[in-house]
Amino acid sequence: MPPILIGSEIYRRSTYGPKHPLAIPRVSTALDLIEALCWLPPGGWLAAPRATPAELARFHSEDYISALVQAEATQRVDPEHRQRFHIGAHGNPVYREVFSRPATSAGGVMLAARHLLEGGIAYCPGGGTHHGQPARASGFCYLNDPVLGILTWLDAGLTRVLYLDIDAHHGDGVEAAFAGDPRVLTVSVHEAERWPFTGRSEDRAGGSARNLPVPAGFNDSEMLWLLHQAILPLLRRFRPQAIFLQAGADALAEDPLSRLALSNQAHWAVVRALIGAAPRLLITGGGGYNPWSVARCWTGIWGILAGQEIPLRLPSAAESVLRGLTYHRAAGRDPPEHWFTTLADVPRPGVVRAAVQRVAAAAMVD
Repeated sequence: MPPILIGSEIYRRSTYGPKHPLAIPRVSTALDLIEALCWLPPGGWLAAPRATPAELARFHSEDYISALVQAEATQRVDPEHRQRFHIGAHGNPVYREVFSRPATSAGGVMLAARHLLEGGIAYCPGGGTHHGQPARASGFCYLNDPVLGILTWLDAGLTRVLYLDIDAHHGDGVEAAFAGDPRVLTVSVHEAERWPFTGRSEDRAGGSARNLPVPAGFNDSEMLWLLHQAILPLLRRFRPQAIFLQAGADALAEDPLSRLALSNQAHWAVVRALIGAAPRLLITGGGGYNPWSVARCWTGIWGILAGQEIPLRLPSAAESVLRGLTYHRAAGRDPPEHWFTTLADVPRPGVVRAAVQRVAAAAMVD
C-alpha cells in the first residue's frame, strides 16, 4: 500500500504569538514544499479531522478539555484554570486555535492509526505533541496525540507497540501514559539536562521505557551508533506490531532550543531503518523551531517514505517556498544559501564519545 500523508490547513497562519518559538510556519511549509516538488500522493493529502471532546476523553480529563474549548471561545482564561491546567501559563499561551489546532493534530494522528490497522505507512507532520498531560498543558503541547494514536491501536487489539522519540526533549508525557504497560515500549533519544529534566538512562517507567539521554554536540555518527547499538536491537527484541516515530526536528544543529548538532540526514537514516521493520509505521513531527531546518527535514521524511529521490538542487517552485519564510531570531537575518536551495544537509559526522556508548549499552541491559 502506498504511504498516506495527512495534513490540514489549520496550521497555515496559526501562531502561538509573535514572540513564541512556535510563531513560525512549519507544517504548512512542509506541505507546500511537498506540493512544489510534485511529491503529493494521488488525490493529495488527507485532511485531518478535528477530534471530538469524547475522543479526546480517552486520555484527557473532561474538565480540562472543557477548559480548552472555553479558552478558545473567549480568548481568555480565568486564574483558576491557568493555575490548574497551565493554559495561558508556562509557555502555553491562549491563542486563536488553542483547542482546534491541537484537536486537529490529535484527529489526524488517530485517523492515521485507524488507517494503519490493516498495515502500511502514514505520515502526519502536524502530530507529535508528546508533552501533553491528562489534565494540563505542558511544553507547548495542549493534548497528547501520540498517546491517543497508540491507544487507538491498543483498543483495536494490538499488543506490542514501539514508540520511538528523536525529539531533542524527552517524550515525558508518552512515557508516563504507558508506564508499566507491557504492550508499549517507549524509547526516547533526547538531550541530557534539558527541559523537562526527565528521562535519565536509569529511568525505566516500570520496565516499559528505555531512555537515551545524549550530551550537547550530539552528532550524526553518534545517532547512527545509537540506531545500530540500541534502537534496532531493542526493536528486534520487542518485535513490535506497530512503530510510532516522533520525528521532532529540534535536535538539528540550527535549532535554537537545543544544543545538539545533527544533520537532517541523521533523522532520515532513522526513518529509512524503520521502513519495513514492523507491519505498521506512523511518523509525526514534533519540536523544531527554525522554519527552514524543520521544513526541509520533514519534507525529506515524506520523500523517503514515498520513494522519491532527494534532489541535489531544489526546483524553483520549492526554492520560492523557502525564500518566502521569515524568522525573527538572529539566524533569520542572513540565512545561508543552502537553506533555500537544498533539502539535504551536509552530514555532520564526529567522534562517538564514551558518554553515548554508555547510554547505548545501558539501554540494552534488562
